[in-house]
Amino acid sequence: MSNRLAQATSPYLLQHADNPVDWWPWSPEAFEEARRRDVPVLLSVGYSSCHWCHVMAHESFEDETTAALLNEHFVAVKVDREERPDIDAVYMEAVQAATGQGGWPMTVFLTPDAAPFYFGTYFPPEPRHGMPSFPEVLEGVHTAWTERRGEVAEVADRIVKDLAGRSLAVAGDGLPGEEELAAALLGLTREYDATRGGFGGAPKFPPSMALEFLLRHHARTGAEGALQMAADTCEAMARGGIYDQLGGGFARYAVDRAWVVPHFEKMLYDNALLCRVYAHLWKATGSDLARRVALETADFMVRELRTPEGGFASALDADSDDGTGRHVEGAYYAWTPAQLEEALGAEDAALAAAHYGVTEEGTFEHGASVLQLPQEAGPADAGRIASIRTRLHAARERRERPGRDDKIVAAWNGLAIAALAETGALFDRADLVERATEAADLLVRLHLDDGGRLARTSKDGRAGAHAGVLEDYADVAEGFLALAAVTGEGAWLDFAGLLLDHVLDRFTGEGGALYDTAHDAEALIRRPQDPTDNATPSGWTAAAGALLSYAAHTGSEAHRTAAEGALGVVKALGPRAPRFIGWGLAVADALLDGPREIAVVGHAADPAYQELRRTALRAVTPGAVLAAGAPDSEEFPLLRDRPLVAGSAAAYVCRHFTCDAPVTAPDALAGLLR
Repeated sequence: MSNRLAQATSPYLLQHADNPVDWWPWSPEAFEEARRRDVPVLLSVGYSSCHWCHVMAHESFEDETTAALLNEHFVAVKVDREERPDIDAVYMEAVQAATGQGGWPMTVFLTPDAAPFYFGTYFPPEPRHGMPSFPEVLEGVHTAWTERRGEVAEVADRIVKDLAGRSLAVAGDGLPGEEELAAALLGLTREYDATRGGFGGAPKFPPSMALEFLLRHHARTGAEGALQMAADTCEAMARGGIYDQLGGGFARYAVDRAWVVPHFEKMLYDNALLCRVYAHLWKATGSDLARRVALETADFMVRELRTPEGGFASALDADSDDGTGRHVEGAYYAWTPAQLEEALGAEDAALAAAHYGVTEEGTFEHGASVLQLPQEAGPADAGRIASIRTRLHAARERRERPGRDDKIVAAWNGLAIAALAETGALFDRADLVERATEAADLLVRLHLDDGGRLARTSKDGRAGAHAGVLEDYADVAEGFLALAAVTGEGAWLDFAGLLLDHVLDRFTGEGGALYDTAHDAEALIRRPQDPTDNATPSGWTAAAGALLSYAAHTGSEAHRTAAEGALGVVKALGPRAPRFIGWGLAVADALLDGPREIAVVGHAADPAYQELRRTALRAVTPGAVLAAGAPDSEEFPLLRDRPLVAGSAAAYVCRHFTCDAPVTAPDALAGLLR
């Protein structure tokens, strides 16, 4: 059997390289082979930290009999959704339209022309819960293909036409204003869980982008309810089992409404987005909890996700060896009272159980509990709790670690760069700014070609073959813009400009609409386009934010116009579905605030300059951009013609094409930025 996945840069594909299934990567050759053999294509889409993907792989793709059936009647194609979000998006849209639900593993049967005609997600090895078995599905599709080909062709044709007709008529709708943002806030308030924080019921996801909107909206309008929802949700998550009380960092989501039991995989993007949210919450409230969680989450990313090349790995698995050779979800993170006692001795174990909410019955499976933080330790216990936490962390380090998906995804590294740069700057942690800079260097060195085109992924210092999609260009630009503000190095602004020129040239459609793939990308059955924010900001809203910041830095009319065009979708969706356009709403708040342009001029060693710069960094003003440097610096357009004032460091603040008089006192600057 040929092993076509052995050279992949995707850990998920590599996990399947030794299967008895004769897998192909997504390629023209795979579809040519299907045409040559006159068989359908089985498209299987998943990702490396997906629990049910592993289950289906073990039950079906590692099974010789099932593999033989698959190899005889199909060409099997394996896709990592994190590497090819465009393929995933197009076929997931078809799955959801046909079945009303979607998810991974995604199992789709295609004609040799890549048109889908039969869909599903996970199929079990034998029939259960009303689901047919995977072998039954394979036999059924094979029979339909050989005996009812005309019917199959008709279904495939109808689906492709239906997808092609789903273009978005929401752009070019004008700009979102006070009315739409007030309606969005009301919508979030209605869906808010006032007892447990967060929005909606179970499963409950960390609403990072909606939280950014709430913080910005409070900063701009003074809406107390917005700040309260953000602060209470952040506290509930940080005290829940979704947050790793020993090592820092957040799991993907909670299976319950109260954040108790997480789905244990830890994703780079969640942690980058949440690190930034908690840093911004600290700016708004000065909360000790917000500061602690921002720093612990940053430290988690650096400690557990950083790769030898200086980038950040995609994810940690939910499952790991429980010590008996079985791979079990949550085995690394959960504790029984007996395990606490073994690590700490009886007396400290009793205190730890009370402090972290570990019970005899357990809050998770098999009598184990996920550590929570029901309340802060009293002053008398603080030292003892710190010692307990250190010893439990050390004991956990001796357990088998969850697997790590080592591929570097450009977009998610962009989010991590922004988070680490800002958190490092706010809390005087130069090491975090350095880690952000190293990751940015890696993206420039490895992912960016001479023409400013981005590769989506890399692994072990080797760039993947797949082209960057809109979210890659937008989120990396966002990271570079944050790094420019924090380091005072204008080169990062230039790199952001290079990426955003590609957005203008290659991803823009009519009336301000944006596409997820470039004009010159591989053509799929439809060109993917989705403005909604899900686990991460959509490419669409992320691009709007980066374009707006870049325009504020440079005065570029083209970038400002593109940002405004892209925000038409927020006018349409904000009042109707605020939970799914949170980043778009946050960008709209920045637009309504200006955003403000802050230039701080002075000499690096001058304490007065440093204090003005720190005041600017700590401002809660939505979407404000900062350029700081020497008075005659060429680093940033905003520093041009901005002299010292009577020999002293000074700050200049402009918005909506008008400027305030320069100020030299930090509290005067703080006043201008309120």
